[in-house]
Amino acid sequence: MTPAISVIIGIYNCELTLQEALDSLYAQTFQDFEIILCDDGSKDNSYRIASENAASHNNIVLIKNEHNLGLNATLNNCLAVAQGRYIARMDGDDISLPERFKKEYDFLEGHPQYAIVSTPMIRFDEDGIYKIDKVSPREPDINNFSKGTPFCHAPCMVRREAYEAVGGYTVSDRLLRVEDYHLWVKMYAKGYKGFVLEEPLYMMRDDRNAVVRRNFKNRRNEAYVRYLACKTFKLPIKSYLYIARPILVGLLPRRVYTFLHKL
Repeated sequence: MTPAISVIIGIYNCELTLQEALDSLYAQTFQDFEIILCDDGSKDNSYRIASENAASHNNIVLIKNEHNLGLNATLNNCLAVAQGRYIARMDGDDISLPERFKKEYDFLEGHPQYAIVSTPMIRFDEDGIYKIDKVSPREPDINNFSKGTPFCHAPCMVRREAYEAVGGYTVSDRLLRVEDYHLWVKMYAKGYKGFVLEEPLYMMRDDRNAVVRRNFKNRRNEAYVRYLACKTFKLPIKSYLYIARPILVGLLPRRVYTFLHKL
């Protein structure tokens, strides 16, 4: 029987956190879902842990890349085998709160005008929770796109038809770590819209390793997508001023960036 939701997870060297992430899915109050795991060439025990879970749960599909391809190609491989009407994202080092799928599914079922729903995040590191994002319920419009991604990627749920309409994630080195930002640009350009719920339903592991991943190349990629957003939506000239922000922030010493980020 076709599941209502397909959860797509790219896993890469997350042996210390993957089981906790999967356990948070097993604890969901809404259980009509399948889990698509794609190992992206892990060098640790991530694939073994994924295999053990696939053997003990009949709603897990496990696939493996021949070598490391990056998250955009990995998620496309997940999409190729996903069966659900809705596609939910999840990362292998994060935690979904028990009501996440129920509340996102109910929202999309009750609001056919939206193709995307996401939530604020609870951020934690090795010392515990340090920040809970607070936002008012909102429908981002095209003017939000010059300032960065309007939706948190990992907590999102998206109608399958929206993914199909834009051909999934664009595979390019210029979009690594910002594949979601570019995805929203493509979807909005096709007329799809999204909504951000007020309640945080997702815990994001935002620790030292996550800070390290925000290197110059990834910040340059974010600036590139900001430019594409301004161009695609023909935003006012003043919107172009935001393009350089990720690169300027990247010039901050790591200790200063970490301090300001947690504030």
